[in-house]
Amino acid sequence: MNLGGYRDRVARVDLTSGQIHYEGIDENLAKQYVGARGLGVKYLLDNGIGIAPLAPESLLAVMTGPLTGTKVRMSGRLCVVARSPLTGTCVDSHMGGWTGAQLKWAGLDGVIFKGKGAKPVYAYVADGQVTLHDASEIWGKGTHEAIKWAKAKHGDVGVMAIGPGGENQVHFANFMNDDDRAAGRGGTGAVAGSKNLKAIVVKVNKRNVPEPADPVAFKEADKAALKWINTAVTTMPKTGDLHKFGTNVLMNMDNEIGGLPTRNAQRTVFEQADAVGGETVTNTILIDNPTCWNCPIGCKKKVRIKEGKYAGLVMESVEYESAWALGGNCGNADVAAIAHIIDRCNDFGLDTIEMGNALSMTMEATEKGAVKGIAWGDTDGMAELVPMIAARKGLGVDLAEGPAQASKKWGVPELSMSVKGQSIPAYDPRGIKGMGIGYATSNRGACHLRGYTPAAEVVGWVLGQQGKTDPLAWQGKAGLVATFQNVYGFTDSADICKFSTFAEPLDVFAAQYAAYIGVPLDAGGLLRIGERVYNLERYFNNLHGIGPGSDTLPKRFLEEPGSGPAAQSVCELDQMLAEYYQIRGWQDGVAPDGKLKELGIIA
Repeated sequence: MNLGGYRDRVARVDLTSGQIHYEGIDENLAKQYVGARGLGVKYLLDNGIGIAPLAPESLLAVMTGPLTGTKVRMSGRLCVVARSPLTGTCVDSHMGGWTGAQLKWAGLDGVIFKGKGAKPVYAYVADGQVTLHDASEIWGKGTHEAIKWAKAKHGDVGVMAIGPGGENQVHFANFMNDDDRAAGRGGTGAVAGSKNLKAIVVKVNKRNVPEPADPVAFKEADKAALKWINTAVTTMPKTGDLHKFGTNVLMNMDNEIGGLPTRNAQRTVFEQADAVGGETVTNTILIDNPTCWNCPIGCKKKVRIKEGKYAGLVMESVEYESAWALGGNCGNADVAAIAHIIDRCNDFGLDTIEMGNALSMTMEATEKGAVKGIAWGDTDGMAELVPMIAARKGLGVDLAEGPAQASKKWGVPELSMSVKGQSIPAYDPRGIKGMGIGYATSNRGACHLRGYTPAAEVVGWVLGQQGKTDPLAWQGKAGLVATFQNVYGFTDSADICKFSTFAEPLDVFAAQYAAYIGVPLDAGGLLRIGERVYNLERYFNNLHGIGPGSDTLPKRFLEEPGSGPAAQSVCELDQMLAEYYQIRGWQDGVAPDGKLKELGIIA
């Protein structure tokens, strides 16, 4: 391969036999699908159709992008690709921190696992090589203890690990890395658990940052990127909203427009939102602002609980999605309890968004008499359910399958706020209409990170342009979502942080990629790559029976008006969906052969 940014080395690990072999990356595939998300899904598709997510034959790919670990700003990310046990769709779940950059510096673009170990193992990566080691000593341990053990054994290493939730194949189990960053959604931790894979440990003997193919062009592109990052009010280093308050700056912003799902989305305003919002966290419990690799923003927030029953707890961090999921979504305004429950989820290796939805669905089901569970705001009951779910005990037997499946078993499927089996994040589509079409058409189930329309509807900064669109207007949102989905199809494949897309215009992204990789690219070509990635995922899903009628929303969003500023509002999904399919060239959610051939996905 003659492209910059890549190590041109992928390890394929057969956990059943213990055999490991290495291969380069096909240059044509790299140009088509870039890396990380796009190339990972291509590997997943090529592995075969109809393989159960938790079967030994399933594929689990830990992938970097060509920009991961480089001089490009906000490039400390990797993604985990698999078929989701929660949804049956393809899933790519990304994490920040340093592990992604370390994997690239250790000489690999990715590690692909198949098979199942006869006993628990961890993969050790150093100098472009992977070796398998016995993990029996840490099997059953939480991610915090497992990571400490690996560091004590191997010294200065990066570690990503699953907890008991993944070991017991909870369908929304995740990977955590040593900075408490999560590859959170879709159950990738369960796939690892099904393979007896506990952790990936990365040793960097020498920091080996890839150089750009064209250093002069990259210097100019980087200068332009930093100019935009320093301009957008959300991303400005030291003074921007993300640096001051973290992602949780969104709590009050979404609440004020009637876009915060409350008490399992029965309402769209949480009266006590400020008590758990970013401003309160910063002013009361914040102790540090750690960063991911090469990030000028510093959105991570390290906190310490100073008093009460959780006094002394130090953790990262009370992020927006987690604070909402375990806060207003559950009728809970106790920020210390939220921090405690987040920390428990992280240690057991469980997605906080899905957990919060599981708890709020249980609360409403309890209120309606469908199950004997927990009451709204019962923080002790919430904390107790986390290990029960991780161990599949009591109510956790049902909830470990995800709230969509549990609610069906309990006879109240309408109480699960989910799409394709995955629960919603912290944006209500009655108050933020773009999220309605975004959730419905997301290839990995309900998700804000496939097409982040709140950048335009709430924040007011997107791709270098300042100004808000009306969050209560549905018109034009289909096109907005499709554009975002294509942009993120590219940036997730390159693998750089989505916060860069608040600030940087498309031509700046394209210029950085072109200078680093050594392949010409403009804004139109960037969008074309993203469109190809999005259609590749849709093709995979269609082949697995996810087709007509799958792009929908819970009836609550379509029939029950919101509250506050969204008091007269429901989500006009049908109108947006018709426009979206026309833009995509899809037929009732199916990518036709003509579109797939046009994009070079099939011959």
